[in-house]
Parts: sequence; structure tokens; C-alpha cells
Amino acid sequence: MKIQNFLFITIIILAVISIFLYSCGHKPAHIVQSITKEVFGKLPDGKVADIYTLINRNGLVMKVTNYGGTVTSLSVPDKYGKFADIVLGCDSLKEYLKATANFGAIIGRYGNRIAKGEFLLDGKTYHLAKNNGPNTLHGGLIGYDKVIWEAVEINDTTGVGLKMHYLSKDGEEGFPGNLDVTVTYMLTNTDEFRIDYLASTDKATPLNLTHHSYFNLTGAGTGDVLNQMVMINAQKYTVVDNTFIPTGELRDVKGTPFDFTKDQLIGSRLKELSGNPVGYDNNYVLNKEGKEITLAAKATDPSSGRVIEVFTDQPGVQFYTGNFLDGSIIGKGGKAYKQYSGFCFETQKFPDSPNHPAFPNCILKPGEKYTSTTIYKFLH
Repeated sequence: MKIQNFLFITIIILAVISIFLYSCGHKPAHIVQSITKEVFGKLPDGKVADIYTLINRNGLVMKVTNYGGTVTSLSVPDKYGKFADIVLGCDSLKEYLKATANFGAIIGRYGNRIAKGEFLLDGKTYHLAKNNGPNTLHGGLIGYDKVIWEAVEINDTTGVGLKMHYLSKDGEEGFPGNLDVTVTYMLTNTDEFRIDYLASTDKATPLNLTHHSYFNLTGAGTGDVLNQMVMINAQKYTVVDNTFIPTGELRDVKGTPFDFTKDQLIGSRLKELSGNPVGYDNNYVLNKEGKEITLAAKATDPSSGRVIEVFTDQPGVQFYTGNFLDGSIIGKGGKAYKQYSGFCFETQKFPDSPNHPAFPNCILKPGEKYTSTTIYKFLH
């Protein structure tokens, strides 16, 4: 009788636990990885943009449109197994066409800023559109975030993904050379968002490809990220002038509000920063330690337990806290994105490298292959 009572009580306890886990949003016991495609909308020129839904074996869901290679949503679990979308974005293609924040997109031909919209290469001065005060930002007026990419679906033992291709023509946005670019997104079965870049050119050209997702680990549109914690694997950062152009100085972070060598709350030292608007928008010089791919940064949300670890082979990472978001962009679910609604980790060459010979090389030449990898790993 005692054994029967024990078994009965055990069954009841297990049933209660199962109901609790299900109510908390835990994934079903069996997930079939998949990728599906739908029409997302039409551009003014009549081109059709598609949107793909990627689901890995653990139930993580990422939606990507081939308009700009834009990640529109990314749902990952918290410490209780409850899923939430952690990237800022819009509900429709029409809204992405109006938005100015580069939400979730591929950035090129040159990510970050180029001073005065010009650079000298092989004795010739090239002039670019000035779309960020006196400077060029994220490729110019029509960067890679605003074009349709050819996409091929991937579904294999490692996960699901998209292989996206774009031919950037000679003279596009003022840059030299026909640049052939392939960017592969993979949502892996080890809960990683892996990005592999590949490019070649027929003329020497500056190249700095990156990804521009804004993360909020509590959930997109839930408020600001100031109580989330960040670690950046860097002892130095590139000092900039009042237009965010590097002066050439690499300054030690120690003793400054830019020191994220240990976990720090994003909002803990905002009052120590200058600038208008106030916030982080800085390139960090990563501690490579002789490794090709190394840990660049980590973000943690104490409330949900969600963690992102960022790995890259690039020399720098731009840490940006959404300083210029002002509530004018209405995001998913009709929520306005206000200042500090999300943060970015943009792995990259240094800003304005074409005008700083001492910075890591950013020039791709004919006959060379540009390759780079960045991995966002999700933990909870």
C-alpha cells in the first residue's frame, strides 16, 4: 500500500511539473527543424521581398527577409524555458522601407562611418554620399540593408539557414569595383546564429561587412536595456571626435566609463559620458590573443537569464545602445522604440579605416577572397 501511495504521489507531482513547464512556454518534447517561405511585400520598383521562417531542433525561431538580409524576429527561451522575441524590428515591409535604424540588416559596402564621405585609394579620391552629418554611414544612401538579396534555403544536420547573394556594381554609392557578396545565415542546432561572409572584387575597394540587430534580452518592445549587463573583451577603444570619426588614438578603457572588461550594467555609467545624445556608440579593439575567432562580447539579462555570447574573427566590435532612437519609429506590435530600447554588437573593421593606414587593413584587392565569421550564441 505504501509503495502504491508513493507511486501515486510521484505521478501527481510529475503531472503538476509538466503542466507548470507547459504554462511557462517550454518547447514541445519533439521539434522538427524547418524553413518556410512567404511573400513579405513589394518594393516601389515592383521587386518582391520574401520572408523566411527558420526553426531549429530546440524550437528557436528566426524570421529573415531577403530585403536587406534583415532578421525581423528571433525567439529564444529564458531560464524557465519561456520564449520571447529579442530583436527590434517592424511588422511589415512598408515599415522597414520607412525605418532609418538599420534594424537587423546586413551592412555594407562599408559598415560604420567614413570621414567627410571620401577616401584616397591608389592615387584616386573617391566621393561618397554624406548621409550622417558630414560623413558617410553604413554604405551610403542605399546600402546593402536596402536591396533585395537572392536567397537559397539551407536545411541540413547543423541547422537551417539562408545563403544570400548580391552583386554590388562598380560605382554603386561611389565605391569602386564590382563586388560579389555572399552572406550565409545559419540558425544552428547548438542555438547559434552564425553569419559567414564571402566576397571578391575586380577593383581594389574598402570593405567592412557587419550585422545590425538590436537586442533586448527581456524582449523587444519591453522597455530599455539599461539594467542588462555587458562584457566586452577589449582593453582599448578608438577615440572619436564629435562626429564619431576616429582621431587615430587607441585609448585604454581602464578607469573610464568605457571599461566593460568585467560585467557592467549598461546604464550604470551613462552620467559619466558626454555627447548628444548620451550613450555608447564606440568601437572596441578586441583582445585577439592570437586566436582567429575569439569571444568579443557577452550580454546578460538578470531578470530572464538570457545570455548572448558574440564570437568573431574581426578586429573590432561596435557597441551601440540605441542612443538615436527617439520614439518616432513604431516597431512590432505597435510599440514605439525609444532611446536605449536595444543594443548592438557590430563586429567589424575599425571606423574610417580607409583614411587611417595604421588601422587593420580594410582594402580587398582583385584575386583575393574576403571571408569573415561572426557567431551569436544564445544561452539561458
